[in-house]
Amino acid sequence: MVGVTRVVLAEDEVLLREGLVALLTRFGFEVLDAVGTAPALREAVRTHRPDLVVTDIRMPPGHRDDGLRAAVELRTEQPALAVVVLSQHVQPEYAAALLDSADGRRVGYLLKDRVAEVTEFVDNLRTVLAGGTVVDPDVVRRLLNRPRDPLAALTVREREVLVLVAEGRSNAAIAARLHVTEAAVGKHIGNILAKLGLPPDDDTNRRVLATLTYLRANPA
Repeated sequence: MVGVTRVVLAEDEVLLREGLVALLTRFGFEVLDAVGTAPALREAVRTHRPDLVVTDIRMPPGHRDDGLRAAVELRTEQPALAVVVLSQHVQPEYAAALLDSADGRRVGYLLKDRVAEVTEFVDNLRTVLAGGTVVDPDVVRRLLNRPRDPLAALTVREREVLVLVAEGRSNAAIAARLHVTEAAVGKHIGNILAKLGLPPDDDTNRRVLATLTYLRANPA
């Protein structure tokens, strides 16, 4: 039938999977396959070449972000593939990873609770199919409230200097490594401390505080 949206569904909870199949079929979607693991999702999409993928994020075999990683991988292979991921909880980092995939269009990130709002859920699927992007309002609020990167204001050179400071190198050693003068290093460090909001204070070691800021922004 011309115009029918062809769907591959991935959800490891059997009852929810069957419920989604029934819901999508009721609203005129053609469910080509309904699977319960990330590897099966990859295989089904590569076999059927659907218009839309609806997938849970946490799935076997790892029971972590396997579904999301499969979705991002498939969008890299097929940038026009529409993908809507479902999550049990608000996880802004997952939404950001999905929005970064391909051109950031034809993707959706919804909480599973939204499925119960049937008409709105189907409208969201159609929005994604039409080229739009849908992100659950709760996730948007969390994304907007995420802490700002404290190193975002630093230039590339200032970041290089900060890395060497974090390694415990002296100004002379940093100057030798970067082939600049010690005065230039001192100026860069002054700028770094100012941008990190670390004014002169006799009671604190600002190089240590700057190092701690760097380490918090770049956890191992």
